[in-house]
Amino acid sequence: MANPEHLAKLLEGVEAWNRWRKRNLTIKPDLSGADLSGANLHRADLSEANLGGALLSRADLRSAKLSGANVKGVDLRRTDLNGADLSGAKLIEANLLGKNLSGTNLRGANLGGANLYATNLSGANLSGANLSMANLSKANLRMADLGQARLTYAALIETNLEGANLTGCGVYGISVWNAKLDGAAQSNLLITRKEEPAIQVDSLEVAQFVYLLLTNEKIRDVINTVGQRAVLILGRFGERKPVLEKIRTELRTRGYLPIVFEFERPTDRDFTETVLTLAGMSRFIIADITRPKSVPLESQVIVPNYMIPMVPIIQKGEEPFSMFVNLWQKHREWVLEPLAYQSTEQLAMVFADAVVKPAEERLKELRKRKAEALIMRDASQYE
Repeated sequence: MANPEHLAKLLEGVEAWNRWRKRNLTIKPDLSGADLSGANLHRADLSEANLGGALLSRADLRSAKLSGANVKGVDLRRTDLNGADLSGAKLIEANLLGKNLSGTNLRGANLGGANLYATNLSGANLSGANLSMANLSKANLRMADLGQARLTYAALIETNLEGANLTGCGVYGISVWNAKLDGAAQSNLLITRKEEPAIQVDSLEVAQFVYLLLTNEKIRDVINTVGQRAVLILGRFGERKPVLEKIRTELRTRGYLPIVFEFERPTDRDFTETVLTLAGMSRFIIADITRPKSVPLESQVIVPNYMIPMVPIIQKGEEPFSMFVNLWQKHREWVLEPLAYQSTEQLAMVFADAVVKPAEERLKELRKRKAEALIMRDASQYE
């Protein structure tokens, strides 16, 4: 409960309160549990004050000095904190949902477990702040300074961090999904706990993945498996599903991991990145180029970017689209000649010799080529 003398002094008005604070510098006001709803505390000096459990609904704390104040568990959603100094404040589990704290000084503040969902913290100073277990989903942290802040176990789902400073943040256990990170400074992010050897990375989105690699043997096994056995299957199969299923079956029986990507929409940025990612993970690619609308755009994306064997297959009686012919002419080192087949049964019969074997042989050739040392010519040889 609040100290009656302290509460009475505050209710005399901000000017009287601030004079009293200056005369009693060693006193840390106890206003815990006080009902300050609707109070005018504009520019009040509440530094080091205990406001834990206080009711501050509709209170005016504009430009108030709350540095070092204890505001643990307080619902601040309807409190006006515009311009308030919250540096070093204890805002543990405080409810700041949807508030406008743009440009607020929260340097070194303890916001552990605070609800900052959809809160506007653009340009705020959160350097050295404790944001562990805080909910920052959909929050606006554009251009905010989070240098050396603790973000352990924090949720950053669809959070705007464009241009923010995240240098040196502790990010162990962080959850990041669809965050906006354009222009953000992300160097020296600490992904391990204090008692573990320090490991740092320079990407917030990569941090959780790297830690999984370090600590989860199964994840490492999965990645190794994908890299060694994955085969990407491209095509718009539609009613030709039996062909797709036969390719899958033949690959599985030979120990490969088939990854199917059926394309049903135009190429855009996300589409292109997905195709490139899958191709980069694959041992080789099987592309069904039957019918003119099959895989022209996706082939154009993959072929020039990766030296990965591509085995085109086509139903007899069909003609390859012109774009594919051009790709084959330019990149025939890794794009094999199209395999024409009469039926699904025939494709299965020749699959090992006509698809798998040529792809593996071409893969060996490409790997050998990639390993070759660069040979330098000497101009003196031409004198």
